[in-house]
Amino acid sequence: MDLRTLSYFTVVAEELNITRAAKKLNMSQPPLSTQIRSLEAELDAQLFVRGKRRLELTEAGRLLYRRAKEILNLADKAKSEIISMSRGMTGTIALGLVEGMAPDIAAEWFASFIQDHPEVRLRVIDGNSDDLIEKLRSGIVSLAVITSPCDHSLLNSFRVGGETIAAFMRRDHPLAAKPGNAVTLADIRKEPLIVPSRRAVIDMIYKWFREIHSEPRIVCEMDNYLDAAALAGRGVGISLFPRTAYIPNSSLVFREIEGANRSIEYLFVWRKGHPLPTVEEAFIDHVKAMVQRNGAQ
Repeated sequence: MDLRTLSYFTVVAEELNITRAAKKLNMSQPPLSTQIRSLEAELDAQLFVRGKRRLELTEAGRLLYRRAKEILNLADKAKSEIISMSRGMTGTIALGLVEGMAPDIAAEWFASFIQDHPEVRLRVIDGNSDDLIEKLRSGIVSLAVITSPCDHSLLNSFRVGGETIAAFMRRDHPLAAKPGNAVTLADIRKEPLIVPSRRAVIDMIYKWFREIHSEPRIVCEMDNYLDAAALAGRGVGISLFPRTAYIPNSSLVFREIEGANRSIEYLFVWRKGHPLPTVEEAFIDHVKAMVQRNGAQ
């Protein structure tokens, strides 16, 4: 089983059609069929059930597909590591960033890492936490900073920061005139609320209101922090968003929300069981070291 044969096999396993696989590999169909049959003979196992229009992987085929992907990923990683040794650290870091403090947090990592490794490039993709988790699953990004919680059976994670949730409202709202810089849940339980669209955050807000035996009156769910602040400024409702969503202006004020655990955590995450390029592993180590040095954990 050489790497080329395993590569051919994985394409056939993904396409489940010899003709499409051959086209994807830029080769003719008969040699590809011969390679697959030779692999089955070498392993003394049937890898595909051959139907009229498409193939189906057998149990042995599914096992080989998983192992072949691991082997090919390791081979690519070894190649990358050897190149890095001879040329210095190179490659592209694909990182997803949630809104809020994440871009500011990550900027410090980028500045110091690029200073040490000037040949490295960055590809940053924005999105809400659920979008970024899906992009991790699909391989569009390899690393991400999201807000808690996350599925620890799927993702490796460590904490990189935290931020309080605040209430944003028009400056002429009656609650804005309340003495002090905070409001209670009882103050806002009948108010129309604009909240982040992430299900985990909405569940957290419902949990807060159960503390006072009530339910939030949610009128809008949205992802974009600037839009949430704009709606609050227009009097659509009170926005419950991380404090960094607040942009000082003449029409909007923010108030802390009294009570414990009115905050979110920022987590650095990547998929379990998926080998990463050397440059991204080095970046993870770099971020961990900076977090430990800054005392974020």
